[in-house]
Amino acid sequence: MHIEPGVVDGAKMALAAATAAGAAAYTAKEAFGDISRTNVATFAARTALAAVGTFVFFELLPHFPVGVSEVHFILGSTLFLLLGAAPTAIGLALGLLVQGLFFAPTDLPMYFVNVTTLLVPLFGIAALARRVVPQATAYVDLRYGDVLKLSGAFQAGVVGWVAFWVFYGQGVTAASVQSVLTFGGAYMLVVLIEPLADLAVLAAAKSLRDTGLGRIFTPRLYAA
Repeated sequence: MHIEPGVVDGAKMALAAATAAGAAAYTAKEAFGDISRTNVATFAARTALAAVGTFVFFELLPHFPVGVSEVHFILGSTLFLLLGAAPTAIGLALGLLVQGLFFAPTDLPMYFVNVTTLLVPLFGIAALARRVVPQATAYVDLRYGDVLKLSGAFQAGVVGWVAFWVFYGQGVTAASVQSVLTFGGAYMLVVLIEPLADLAVLAAAKSLRDTGLGRIFTPRLYAA
């Protein structure tokens, strides 16, 4: 998910900076809460895993330009379920930054736009998980329907923010509406595949429950 340079520019970039700053502040709040429940070492390890995962998902998994952005298998819900909201948020931001600095420098002017487009849907599914996942259910025991809700909500959030930035930056025209519809339609492939990826990863994580490796994941993965 990389919104094309120029979709938002000039003075309008101020809103992108403001939304990214808000996402950063909320990330900091969540990070302090996470560290208070766990410890700095495991938080740092989960953050590093999220950053590496983000880079791998963006660079190595199939991705293709569609209209005003690119379709990626971001696996944001997967990272959230395994690592928690704050490490995933920092990992997404770091992975996106590394990619921009070393592999796609033309994307750097849109960094705040792209960060907002990823982090706000992430925090949305974190809130949704508190509502749809029973307190007595560990994430490794989630059913397909619950995983579909989380993954679908994340992807819908990404598409929604892409649409917002396009209409905000370019106005509501026949061309901008068509580009958003094309992008949203292409993302249906991701919506179909990512819940299955989530279930596969959760099944693999379940087998690590009683091993040393299991301790690196977010406590909510195994404990209700």
